[in-house]
Amino acid sequence: MPAAAVNAVVADLRDRIRRLDGRALRGRGVLPFEVPEIDARLPEGGLALAALHEVAGAATRMDDGAAATLFVAGIAARTRGKVLWCLRRPDLFAPALAQAGLPPGRVLYVEAEDEKNLLACFEEGLRHGGLGAVVAEVSRLPMAASRRLQLAAETGGTLGLALRLPHSRSGVDPYGQPSAALTRWRVSMLPSAALPVPGLGRARWRLELVRCRAGEAAEFEVEASDAEGRIAFSPRLADRSVAAGARHFRASA
Repeated sequence: MPAAAVNAVVADLRDRIRRLDGRALRGRGVLPFEVPEIDARLPEGGLALAALHEVAGAATRMDDGAAATLFVAGIAARTRGKVLWCLRRPDLFAPALAQAGLPPGRVLYVEAEDEKNLLACFEEGLRHGGLGAVVAEVSRLPMAASRRLQLAAETGGTLGLALRLPHSRSGVDPYGQPSAALTRWRVSMLPSAALPVPGLGRARWRLELVRCRAGEAAEFEVEASDAEGRIAFSPRLADRSVAAGARHFRASA
């Protein structure tokens, strides 16, 4: 069979698989970012609520890890109900979460003694079904564990957010192994927008949609979560021509 015909068959199969995956995602409900440039890249126009999603800092630097934490807090803030946050160490800064739209009164903290117990708490929280979202700070997330968490999220109809924290300073990619999560995000800090007067502007992030089931990978520059947990498309890109702005979206193969 000629190479062109083989490529056409492969492309057709990929398209069919994407359509099947898309049907599986329908009916779960979604949480849109309300940023058209991002929502257009996600199946059904937002994050699936009854599903597992992963977020990691782009590097082992503290500022990227903090950006990833605030990105997760902003997502959880826009859900309804209490948010269960599973962690190993009580080192979260509650005022920072509040600035991202997640006040202390909405957060229930669970401190686990080890990773195994933390994943168990994560799974039970997702199965409970009475929470707005469940966040867990995990350094490792094996494929088998991610499958259990995805099934638990589907069972409880709850948004699951795995905040991937580096377990070492070796630079190991937390996304080096496969996962059952519907989306995987990587967050890094960018210089804040300049102000017309001396002072600090709103923080800016680079968001990488590393993986999206039934969708494509992409990259965005955004302004950080505000007091309602909402991010905004960076004015630097909004002021550009369509052709120039399109270069900031990176499609997967």
